[in-house]
Amino acid sequence: MDSVYKKIEVVGTSTVSVTDAINTAVRKAATTVKNIGWFEVVESRGRIQDGAVSQYQVTLKIGFKLDE
Repeated sequence: MDSVYKKIEVVGTSTVSVTDAINTAVRKAATTVKNIGWFEVVESRGRIQDGAVSQYQVTLKIGFKLDE
C-alpha cells in the first residue's frame, strides 16, 4: 500500500546534552503530531555563557505518515 509522509521542522533545547535536546524535541512533537516515524538532525548549535556551554540547540526534521 502506498503512503504519503510529511516533515516538520522543530528545535529542541537542553542544558544537559545534544541527545537530551533531540529527545526533548521528539517528545514534545509526539504530543501533538500523530504517526511520527523518524527524525533528521539538520543543525546543531549552542549557547556559550562565561566561557562554557550553557545550552544545546538542535534543529530536527521530524517525519510522520499522513492519515489514509
